Amino acid sequence: MSFLPEPPHTHGQSAHTAIVLVNLGTPDAPTAPALRRYLKQFLSDPRVVEIPRAIWWLILNGIILNTRPKKSAAKYASVWMEGGSPLRVHTERQAKLLKGLLGTRGKTPLVTWAMRYGSPSIPDVLSKLKTDGATRILIVPMYPQYAASTTATVIDDTCRWLGQTRNQPEMRFVRNFHDDAGYIDALEQSVRRHWQSSGPLGGKDRLLISFHGLPKRSLDLGDPYFCECHKTGRLLAERLQLKPEQFKICFQSRFGKAEWLQPYTAPTLAAWGKEGIARVDVICPGFVADCLETLEEIAMEGKHDFLHSGGKEYHYIPALNEDDTWLNALADLVERHLGGWPINTVANPSAAAATRERATKLGART
Repeated sequence: MSFLPEPPHTHGQSAHTAIVLVNLGTPDAPTAPALRRYLKQFLSDPRVVEIPRAIWWLILNGIILNTRPKKSAAKYASVWMEGGSPLRVHTERQAKLLKGLLGTRGKTPLVTWAMRYGSPSIPDVLSKLKTDGATRILIVPMYPQYAASTTATVIDDTCRWLGQTRNQPEMRFVRNFHDDAGYIDALEQSVRRHWQSSGPLGGKDRLLISFHGLPKRSLDLGDPYFCECHKTGRLLAERLQLKPEQFKICFQSRFGKAEWLQPYTAPTLAAWGKEGIARVDVICPGFVADCLETLEEIAMEGKHDFLHSGGKEYHYIPALNEDDTWLNALADLVERHLGGWPINTVANPSAAAATRERATKLGART
């Protein structure tokens, strides 16, 4: 077995602690060729699609990669931002702002980001951190609720890189944060800010709490995702003091003919419109950064489904993105998981505040 080349080593060089925020991934451009490359990598992961490899290879290469890239490219084009896909833009901003916020607390770890599928890849980012002197690395999958098809794939990819690395750094992982108090605080405040501008829910209004779906088989086989989604939704509803009839937890993004986690988001929206529900507010707590699934599927398609079925008013509540409460919760979460590791500190935390201010301005211009 051959190992990756090691960066030059100098005795006495500084050892650094690093943080890597990891999100699902993104195509490089809203084009069919870029989507084909991205979807091939994503849908080839055996944790993402648990179908016998030979059968799935024929379906993926014979049908899906010949039909879906063009349709997906058009959807990505409808939400594409100047700096790239929304997921890429917001994840990069979150990393920059987290670095600045930790600086205001007197800590200066290396902070960066990666994508599980697409670029920058986890192996490339980890190799760069080793070159920069990182000997302790915290991996933070940006999935609040654990699933084998999301969080576990990040750990898989990291471990493959470790298996090719001669001089391995010390590693830690954040498994989940579905019931983290700071995360729930941020969700609650985002909903309350929305209600301050749009008015509170009326008697015939509903809050839809939508999570990304998974095949029901994943739950039957022991994946905790379904239960963790329900706990997040329940905690949020309790914070908002909602009655049981005022909210519903649903699952979106169903793919294929197999049964997925229910109830499904799109049919629920259509049914509510037909039942005379006047207004629906939708929040997607499983996404801490806006992406195709929130901006196109929920904000656009969901709105069409509800209004076309007779609904009167529809609001999508944006993901947490660069929200201050969320970033403080993320910084708290990271600091807890760094416990016991030495972290470079600055003597003048007030001076580090300027770092965060510059990062905030940069994020606003991106």
